[in-house]
Amino acid sequence: MSYAYTPGLEVTYFKIVRKARILPITGEVLVEEGQFVESDTTVARSFLPGEPHPVNVATRLGVEPGDLEYYMLKKQGERVSKGEEIAIHKAFFGLFKSSCTSPVDGEIEFISTLTGQVCIREPPKAIEVLAYIPGKVVEVIPQKGAVIETPAALVQGIFGVGGEKRGKLMTIAPPDGPLEAESINPECSGRILVGGSCIDFEALCKASEVGVKGIVVGGIRREDLTRFLGYEIGVAVTGYEDIPFALIVTEGFGNMAMADRTFELLKSFDGQGASINGATQIRAGVIRPEVIIPLGYEEAKKRESREGTASDAVEGIHLGMRVRIIRDPWFGSIGLVTNIPRGYHRIETESDVRVLEVELSDGKRVIVPRANVEIITE
Repeated sequence: MSYAYTPGLEVTYFKIVRKARILPITGEVLVEEGQFVESDTTVARSFLPGEPHPVNVATRLGVEPGDLEYYMLKKQGERVSKGEEIAIHKAFFGLFKSSCTSPVDGEIEFISTLTGQVCIREPPKAIEVLAYIPGKVVEVIPQKGAVIETPAALVQGIFGVGGEKRGKLMTIAPPDGPLEAESINPECSGRILVGGSCIDFEALCKASEVGVKGIVVGGIRREDLTRFLGYEIGVAVTGYEDIPFALIVTEGFGNMAMADRTFELLKSFDGQGASINGATQIRAGVIRPEVIIPLGYEEAKKRESREGTASDAVEGIHLGMRVRIIRDPWFGSIGLVTNIPRGYHRIETESDVRVLEVELSDGKRVIVPRANVEIITE
């Protein structure tokens, strides 16, 4: 049998999920190995130095830099408030006065009698890494973070935007109909909305208005997403968008019904808490947008005995398997593998690569590089 290896898109009722929660700079780890944490537990914390604000006090007072210390009301290391006087100069027996105030809340970092400058540094900014998923700490990484493990149901999407959010799942639309603004009401606040073959600009705005935490939908039109974000977005790396919710597209761009298995899985956990992340990276080091639905350990044992543990590795692809194309010109299209040619074949870019023949839903057969498809794991 023809056989090839390719990345997969997971939709599974049971999997042991591990998440490394790492600080961007060294700091303090606040949890211990073996500890059970909630999704909002702070795993590690660090601090970034505040912004420095140099102020030319000598010039503002009209004095010589070497005499600056005589006019300072604050010393090095003292805290100041925005608008508070830090230096004052009185002339002609006090009839004329000039002063200098702090532009920010902060601390006097240094006073220079050479330049006449005073540097005020804002308070340090805390960087905290949350657990994201409830579970057990299985590894502590000194000064960096920890690895959290939990048994969970998992749904991966093809594309997403927005960062990590948490909320309860709420099925709001059928898998083959649009998710419309009229369906989104105040009861959706704090929820992760599920369903729909497409969501438009008006519905995205309504979701933002009522405080939705996440949306999982079959498809979206690129123009609606661009209009909502305010700029054209690439599909290579996402997750840093300044939006109030995470959005996950499970099928592709356009009006595309959500796969039955994906919809039924999410619907079966309606009302249950979940973690969602729209971050996507489809270059080296693939990152998939995801919905993680933590299971209690008792429930996990039942599912493990009934369904087995989902493997982290995808075995491969073979004839008749459903795949999704993840590069243009057929980005998001789903089809069946009809042929796996041997050896290397030259494509339009004049590169020699291994390829697949895929039959799309409309019956059209296309040749695509194997690296440009992913297995739909069921």
